[in-house]
Amino acid sequence: MRRKHSEVSDPAQITAILAAATIGRLATVGADGTPYVTPVNYVFSEGSIFFHCAPAGEKLDNIAREPRVCFQVDIPLAYLDAGFYPDRGSCNLHQLYHCVIIRGTAAVVPDGPRKAAALNALVAHHEPGGDFAPVTPDMPACRACTLVEVTPVSVTAKSDLLQNKPEAQRLAVARHLKQRGRPGDRRAVAALGFDPDRI
Repeated sequence: MRRKHSEVSDPAQITAILAAATIGRLATVGADGTPYVTPVNYVFSEGSIFFHCAPAGEKLDNIAREPRVCFQVDIPLAYLDAGFYPDRGSCNLHQLYHCVIIRGTAAVVPDGPRKAAALNALVAHHEPGGDFAPVTPDMPACRACTLVEVTPVSVTAKSDLLQNKPEAQRLAVARHLKQRGRPGDRRAVAALGFDPDRI
């Protein structure tokens, strides 16, 4: 990774990023060699990415032909606008974010208890209140859908939180975001390591 200051290597932090997002992007290789990227609802469970889909389609055709895939998740935090550097022009616009890139292999999970367990984890990830009827292996809907598992071979992650900037500049950015008050700004302030209510 070129920008080592942004690298996230702690497995717990990587898991936290994967747990915080709900949509990822699956990259497969098309029949003509062209990359094909699909957004999917997913869950990270038991060390793998799981998503469900229709029983037929381009991404499944691609996986059957070439199981090596790439899976990407990002969490945009806040966009640092030109108002923070009014004298420096548009070259100093900046996005704060978290992201994870997984290179691995994809395979269809066969019907059975493991498929049902992963589908329950998927539903729970998107319905955090837990108010849903559990999926069981004998449910027609469970057998009708296709569940894909992406098994990681390598995982890299980044968080751009201005780690290479002086603390005074990071605090100034946090105060600017707090005053600006756009959606996501308070979350970005907290990610920078500051209490939005105390700066």
